Amino acid sequence: MAHRIIAQSRGKGGPSYRAPSHRYKAELKHLGTNTVLVSGKVVDIEHDPARHAPIALVKLESGEKVYMLATEGLGIGEQISWGPGGAVKNGNTLPLREVPVGVYVCNVEARPNDGGKFVRSSGVQALVIGKADDGRVGIRMPSGKNKWFNGVCMATVGIVAGGGRGEKPFVKAGKKAFHVRSSAERWPRVKGVCMNVIDHPFGGGGHQHCGRPKTVSHGTSPGRKVGHIAARRTGKWKK
Repeated sequence: MAHRIIAQSRGKGGPSYRAPSHRYKAELKHLGTNTVLVSGKVVDIEHDPARHAPIALVKLESGEKVYMLATEGLGIGEQISWGPGGAVKNGNTLPLREVPVGVYVCNVEARPNDGGKFVRSSGVQALVIGKADDGRVGIRMPSGKNKWFNGVCMATVGIVAGGGRGEKPFVKAGKKAFHVRSSAERWPRVKGVCMNVIDHPFGGGGHQHCGRPKTVSHGTSPGRKVGHIAARRTGKWKK
């Protein structure tokens, strides 16, 4: 009987294919609501295994300590705030309706009070491009797409720290292994044609070749669902 292929194992789940959330430090969300101003002081910049961007440890006026997504240029000892009425400066979080046009923002809420969903990767930023009469705010996303948000949604002023992390090579396989372990990424990636016939539908044969069509339908059984799944077209693009 054939083995389970990797796609089947990942679909079933398990410790090998699950991100180690027990090692993560905090769930980074905006504090308070869009009606109350909360202030604090940055006391440390730390590494979080859950993400490539650094995070900032902030001590609030109440004495409570929380984590936030760090922006470029944010340093220890700086005062930051969450909520309406705050200054438009790096690290502060405000409702989008209070952010001027032309300012870079990150960690944008999809809906009011959801804590921040968009533009959270290291080195990315979005640009406020306009405001509508109905209270919506237009933002140019990192992908280049223009998206409209409720003006009450919160966003942090600045660019997410940690940009350029991909420019440094890993050099050693061991460092790459530690890197992918934090996100349960499939690594090392091995071609299906390199495998044995019982391990992959493309495996086996006298030489490395698929031996069958790569395109499969959505209704294909899990053991055969590899290659171009429900491809709209195949072949070379011709001008």
